[in-house]
Amino acid sequence: MIISATKKEKTPAAIRIIKDIAGNLKLIQELSKNDLKKRFADSYFGILWAFVGPIITICVYWFIFTVGLRGTGDDVNGYPFVLWLISGLIPWFLFSDILNTGTGVLLEYAYLVKKIVFNISILPIVKVVTATVIHLILLLFTLLIFAGTGHFPDVYMLQIPYYMVALWIFSSACVFMTSAVVLFFRDLGQIVNIFLQVFIWITPIMWQDALVEERYPMLIGILRLNPMYYIVKGYRDAMINHVWFWEDMGLTIYFWIVTILLFVLGSTVFVRLKPHFSDVI
Repeated sequence: MIISATKKEKTPAAIRIIKDIAGNLKLIQELSKNDLKKRFADSYFGILWAFVGPIITICVYWFIFTVGLRGTGDDVNGYPFVLWLISGLIPWFLFSDILNTGTGVLLEYAYLVKKIVFNISILPIVKVVTATVIHLILLLFTLLIFAGTGHFPDVYMLQIPYYMVALWIFSSACVFMTSAVVLFFRDLGQIVNIFLQVFIWITPIMWQDALVEERYPMLIGILRLNPMYYIVKGYRDAMINHVWFWEDMGLTIYFWIVTILLFVLGSTVFVRLKPHFSDVI
């Protein structure tokens, strides 16, 4: 028993968390179902509220850029501006939802964190799954809007699952870190909210990266360091630009290097702080 325990401690944190997730898929599924029900349990319209916020956000931004700032809401690559806008906002909604809800997941499930026999490493993934369910419905709604305007799904949209998986891993890496640290520094929850408000503007959601690259070639190089740049650009490449992810292999390699390193860091922080979680809740 001592030897096996020693081996377990020597296993890298990222590998241990991946094994925990793989070994508890059914439990994650059940917890995600309950989490989704609990999230809208006290509201009359239930899960519909999950789509009210994104739809209002889309309408506000569409109004600002087409009416308030005339000339910025022109068609992009032959697609109406609203479709271009939605294709960039859809992955952002998933990321922000995971980061917002995932940061406080250990506080929300404090009664499970205090149970010695419960594997709390799966809790951040529960929020990833819950947010993904809403994302898939929003994505289906988006594809219907595309089809309704004469832009039907094509072979390039087969890339969407790839970019979705990339977003899961990147978001999970962030949440493993923030959910652990917030127990010791409760202000982190407010910092995350402010971060998201700023982060959305340095991600190519409301602005075209091609125009920025043309006017400010040095600036676009800095903005591309943002991993969400790759995800948002990827969704648009799949839905509008008709570009395969391997056509920009440099950016793809950079994204995965940063994401893997971040996942290793987030997993290590989570595992190192894990023995102290029950003491600070």
